[in-house]
Order: sequence, then C-alpha cells, then structure tokens
Amino acid sequence: MNTTILSVMALVAALVSMNAACVLAADFEPIFDGKTLAGWHASAQTGHSSQHKSGGRWVVEDGAIVGSQDIPGNGGILITDAKFSDYEIVLEMNNDFGPDSGLFLRSTEDGTAYQAMIDYHANGNLMGIYGEGGLGAKPSVYNFSFTDKVTVIKEHAGAPTPLPVLVESWPFFWRHGQWNELRARIAGNPPHITTWVNGVKFMDWTETEKRHPDAGGIGLQVHGGDDFTKQFVRYRNIRLQRLSATDK
Repeated sequence: MNTTILSVMALVAALVSMNAACVLAADFEPIFDGKTLAGWHASAQTGHSSQHKSGGRWVVEDGAIVGSQDIPGNGGILITDAKFSDYEIVLEMNNDFGPDSGLFLRSTEDGTAYQAMIDYHANGNLMGIYGEGGLGAKPSVYNFSFTDKVTVIKEHAGAPTPLPVLVESWPFFWRHGQWNELRARIAGNPPHITTWVNGVKFMDWTETEKRHPDAGGIGLQVHGGDDFTKQFVRYRNIRLQRLSATDK
C-alpha cells in the first residue's frame, strides 16, 4: 500500500477523532481539574508497590497527571476518591514508550479491576481488556501487540474484536510523542466493556458472570518491577459521563 493511501487513511482517522471530541465536550464532565490531584489519591495496596508504603510518584505538570516509579521497581495506582458504576471515560495520553500502565475500571484499593490496557512497551498493547488483581488475568483479550518499535505492530488473530486499522497504517493512525485519545465504557454487571483509540472502536467484550462489585474507583497505573524512575506516563483532559439505565 502506498504512502498516499496511508496518509488519507490517517487523515480520516484524525477527522473521526476530532468529531468524537466535539461530541464529548458537550456531554462529559471533567474528573481531573488540570491543576491539582484533588479527588484522587495514590494507593500502595496493589501488587505493583514493592514497599507497600507508596503508590509511586504522581504529580501534575503542564496540565497533565504525570506518573512514574518513585524508587526503582515501586509502582502503584492513582485512584479517584469517588466510586463509579456505569460510565464512559475519555482521556488523552502521551506516555514514554517503555513503562507499563493501564486504565482501571471499577477499581478497588488493592487494584482489582477491569483494566483497559495501556501496555505501551514492546509486546504490549493498547485498549485490550484485562482482569487485574483478584480477577486473575481473566479476561485477557487484545488484537495487536507492539514490536520493539512503537511504530510497528503485529496483529493478533482470534480477538473478540478484530484489529480495526491496517498494520501498515499504524504509524499514521497513532502519533507517538503527541497526545492521543483513549476511551472506555463499562456498563452492567456482568459488565459489557468497550474501548476506543483515537475515536476508533478497538475492543468490545462482555463478561459472562458477576465476579466484581458494581462500582469502584477509576485508576491510573504505574507498573512495578524493573527501574522506570526516569520514564513517565502522562494523562490529561480526563472526562466522564455517567450512564443511565437506558444507556446500557
């Protein structure tokens, strides 16, 4: 496929993302004020906190939540004080390629949650769905993984939702080093979970049994292990829409 066609595809994806952003601006409420961590707290109760004294390093810089390990190998989650049940959440992400992160849906303090994966590293993926902590790695569904380069991905067959973009178009669709939009929706229990990347649906999955509470916090993760004290995850414009019974 030539570069002209790929560029057109990237432009279409960008227009879809812009249109989605316009709709979201009217209906979604911010849950991060862009200046402080008010309404959020770090939890050291997860298995990613090797010391179980802190949940990593979380600060606000240039309007974004910035997370990293505070000491080598020590991570954790930053979680909302409030609990949420059925909702759609959208945020912008500009992480370094290397740290393992995630968006935790209905999270407990110990990090048990349905995770929309932000495994932004070699062999990782974006917006697959993973049963974190007490959910025992069930589910673990995703449709692509990174190679050792952020610009090159490989498709995974057999996922509940096939990869919606061409492998060759990835460097145009996903803009490394810039802000990209991630979105997730969870409703019902057993939950139905849907995720999007830059306005394009990436995963749609439904649980078959109730294994987790109806409500929990929204968490952002810094994974433990190795030394990622000098690499960072960054999130901004975090907005949420609560869903009514008719939206499920």
